[in-house]
Amino acid sequence: MRPRVRRAELVGFALAGICAYAADLGLFVWLRSGLGWDPIAAKSLSFVVGCTVAYAGNAFGTYRGSRAGRREYAVFFAVNIAGALVQLLCLGVTHYGLGLTSPRADTLSGAVFGMALATCLRFWGTRTLVFGVERGTRTSWTG
Repeated sequence: MRPRVRRAELVGFALAGICAYAADLGLFVWLRSGLGWDPIAAKSLSFVVGCTVAYAGNAFGTYRGSRAGRREYAVFFAVNIAGALVQLLCLGVTHYGLGLTSPRADTLSGAVFGMALATCLRFWGTRTLVFGVERGTRTSWTG
């Protein structure tokens, strides 16, 4: 039986995610606007850096005391790619499938609804596939 989700775990996961988002966005803007990088190259690098920041925050904060190594990082990265695909799928379904093509519809679909679903997937994947939370192994740094 899986332990129930605790508030401290959610807060730690959210804080790691906020830091990762800030790193991703900040690096993307700097590479794209400041250094003039191609948008795909800039986003690719900023995504990897964002994943690394999120992994570090979760491995050494939220789920400290759990095993943290190359295997866990690889699974974490795969979970984050799956999350990104969920966002793209939501956007594709509404934009191309349902014909909701306004900027507002795209934003709501990809950045709001898609992000919410992707965050749930990332939380589940991080908790179960990456760090394998079991009763008594979690030591959260947030409370």
